[in-house]
Amino acid sequence: MKISSRSNLIIVAIVFTFLFVSCLLVPVGTSGTLDPLDLARQDSRFIELLGLDIHYTFSPYSGPMADHTADRPVGREPLILLLHGFGASSFSWRDLRQELSRYADVIAYDRPAFGLSERPVRWKGPSPYGPENQLALAVALMDELGYDRAIVVGHSAGGTIALSLALERPERVAALVLVSPAAYIGGGAPAWIRPLFFLPSINHLGPLLARRLGARADEFLRSAWFAPELLDAEVYEGYRAPLMIKNWEKALWELTKASRSARLEKRISSIGAPSLVISGDSDTIVPIEQSIRLARELPKATLVVVPQSGHVAHEESPQAFLRAFEEFWSLNFSYKHTSPGVD
Repeated sequence: MKISSRSNLIIVAIVFTFLFVSCLLVPVGTSGTLDPLDLARQDSRFIELLGLDIHYTFSPYSGPMADHTADRPVGREPLILLLHGFGASSFSWRDLRQELSRYADVIAYDRPAFGLSERPVRWKGPSPYGPENQLALAVALMDELGYDRAIVVGHSAGGTIALSLALERPERVAALVLVSPAAYIGGGAPAWIRPLFFLPSINHLGPLLARRLGARADEFLRSAWFAPELLDAEVYEGYRAPLMIKNWEKALWELTKASRSARLEKRISSIGAPSLVISGDSDTIVPIEQSIRLARELPKATLVVVPQSGHVAHEESPQAFLRAFEEFWSLNFSYKHTSPGVD
């Protein structure tokens, strides 16, 4: 029996309606059961910024002129501000924070959707997960803790934020240290597909897709390392812990919806801050060619390639990172530390 075109359309409509309704009937919920405070570490601190409870760590300057009684930010310039990449948190800087404090105060914080920072699912106004809020949050943190300028150290997507900060608020950036920065790739879904994110069915299933992504967290972590066999239980646990927090799936989906390309390509040459670009020679996530290109296009950049390292050279080869930072510091910041009001 021949089926008419109209009948085909009716069948397609019925199937689509069935799938649509089925999607809405799938329960979402959250696999997380804990609050951020339940996972707080001994060095954890929380601060309210832009209406969000942000988790951060503070490592006070420990160099020759250090005041060893200081246990809070005091505005010593320049601050070293650490921005983690996608899927990571301030935990990713664990092996560097104390070493970097030999040069300046060091602050690492968890960007919204990651780590132990608040994960709102309802809000008024712009999305707290959007790129504008990411920049505003970095500035608000510096303002609240009393720092005018920072050496902004960004890894991967954190490198994108660091570059954007140098473009939008150059007076706040003393220098850039960029580890496998996602300057030319990533940045969210294409503009043409973004309206689909707000369809009820897709928006309903988004957190479930995020949960599938979280189930592969160990696999993604291994792909970022040159020698994944060296990963130990502490590192796995440090990356898995935030997936125990309530609504982590919804927050990750909201981040996905809010993300978009920073469109940095044509603006990079206008960045005047001294810059250090670091890449692992075996990075398969942000290929080394991207870092070479960035170092070439930044007016005041130095490139360091770390052998036998992948996407997370600062974690996999922390001593190589520190040697590169030491040389960069000596070339650009070989002056006496001062605190506010001290000449």
